[in-house]
Amino acid sequence: MDEKMTPLHHELTSLVQEVRTVLESARQKVAQQVNNELLNTYWSIGRIICEYEQISPERADYGKQTLKELSKALTKEFGKGFSVSNVQFMRRFYQDYQIQQTVSVKLSWSHYCELLSISDPDKRSFYEKETVNSGWSVRELKRQIAGSLFERLLLSKGDVNKEQVLALATKGNEIATPADIIRDPYVFEFLGLPEDKPMMESDLERALVQQIEKFLLELGRGFMFVGTQQRVTLNNTHYYVDMVFYNKILRAYVLIELRKL
Repeated sequence: MDEKMTPLHHELTSLVQEVRTVLESARQKVAQQVNNELLNTYWSIGRIICEYEQISPERADYGKQTLKELSKALTKEFGKGFSVSNVQFMRRFYQDYQIQQTVSVKLSWSHYCELLSISDPDKRSFYEKETVNSGWSVRELKRQIAGSLFERLLLSKGDVNKEQVLALATKGNEIATPADIIRDPYVFEFLGLPEDKPMMESDLERALVQQIEKFLLELGRGFMFVGTQQRVTLNNTHYYVDMVFYNKILRAYVLIELRKL
């Protein structure tokens, strides 16, 4: 049987918690500062490379070879982190974000490497805004790009036009109406279920619950999972809903009933 907590134990627990809070806060600040300096450094390296190439056409013509030699020299002196592909990203980082203040310190270098792989500037701007607004990890950013979220949002809003593209690129997915929270269509490729075989509703429900974190991200913003097979009573009749969620933004429950097609 555990001994009863003495006043000294309570004081010690409180002391440990207070010190833990200070340490965790310090670690977060240090990590953020390191990230800021890393982004500033890579942006500056990209600027130096671009300015070097602009001095004469010959230097630009030998760009690939120059980056290869630069990568080799930097790796020899400073170690990992200066592969040819990474140096190329630094160069493009400056080219696409020449105003340094437009770089978001809320994103990591790994985030920007994913964003820089998108050639369409409006599409890239949308994913950048959404990553900041939704706090996406690099893995989630990759999944949303692969799942064509940008294109799906445009299609769900009707015919594609310049105003919609510009709005998404500038502000991300703004929530103005309840319809902006619910995505259409959904993409559940993360479940790993076979596409060419029939599936039971119970199998789909089980797979979704096992991957609930990714499922919530796919649903949209503000969703919280309540449970499965929840009883709902309407007109004195009991129904059992497959999946029930609560949306903090809508302040409403969202009921999902799975049906086999």
